Parts: sequence; structure tokens; C-alpha cells
Amino acid sequence: MKATPTSIPDVLVFEPKLFGDARGFFCESFNQKVFDEAVGRPVTFVQDNHSRSARGVLRGLHYQIQQPQGKLVRVTRGVVFDVAVDIRKSSPAFGKWVGIELSEHNHKQFWVPPGFAHGFLVLSESADFLYKTTDYYAPPYERSIAWNDPALGIEWPDIGMAPVLSAKDAVGASLGNAETFP
Repeated sequence: MKATPTSIPDVLVFEPKLFGDARGFFCESFNQKVFDEAVGRPVTFVQDNHSRSARGVLRGLHYQIQQPQGKLVRVTRGVVFDVAVDIRKSSPAFGKWVGIELSEHNHKQFWVPPGFAHGFLVLSESADFLYKTTDYYAPPYERSIAWNDPALGIEWPDIGMAPVLSAKDAVGASLGNAETFP
């Protein structure tokens, strides 16, 4: 598995080696030793999640202000544009974002460390999105930053329709008004 830093060095892209033939393919989708070496520290995952969303659904930008979650995310069906936003005030990358297309075809995985807000937009008719998390889901601590906050300037792909948002995401805070990490 190959790990590549993004423009925000703590956020990594993992690409598994695929072995394919006429029958299909095989890949190692996760290796703890390789992952820990790439991240530079031991990481424990405690929960796996799977969501399915229709075209145009935008989930995020989510984070937990307590029990922050690191997320290793991938798409097993469909295509999404996935985004990580650094919301650590002490970081030189505070308020910066990085985005990547994840798909069933490119098999890429995206490491979003604790201290980041995370979101994705479904570009295909539907998408199955899988993620491993480093802490448990804690609804009282969940927060949402507005996906379209001008202070972030995220360049979401144009899908020819308004994104489909949850009630919570429709009223996400601006970065300037959001609870952030030290």
C-alpha cells in the first residue's frame, strides 16, 4: 500500500496494490503496520461505518469537538468528492482544505486525522462509503461547519443541481463561529 501526503501533510492518500485478472481483483485494503508507519504513530480504530447515499447528497462538514475521530475513508461503489478541513487553531494549515475523488475504480483511501472537519459529495447515481474511526460516535459532541462557508472556499464539483443536505448540515456554522480545536 502506497501512502502519499497531500497539501496538508497530516492528511494522507493510501493506494492499495491491485492484483487482477479475468476473474476480478484482490487488494489488501488495510494493514495496521503500514498505516502506522505512514502516519508516524500507532493508531487504533474502534468502529467501522458504512453509508449509502444518492447522487447529490452532501454530508458534512462533520467533526466531534470531544472524542475527536480520525477517519480512514473509502468508496466501494460509486464516486464521491471527499474533503478534509483543518480546524486546529495551532496548525499552520488552519482553515485550509484538501479534496480528493474517491471511487470504486481508483480504490484510494483518505486519512482524515482528528482535528479535521470532514465531508463528501456524491457524484455518481449512488455511492457506498466506508470509514474506520479512531473513536466512537458521540452525538452530544458532533458539530457541523457549513459546506459552503466562503471563508473556506471549498471548490465542490459542479453536479448541475443543489446539494441534498440533512437538516443539521443545512444550518452548519461558519468557521468563524464554529467550535474548533486548540
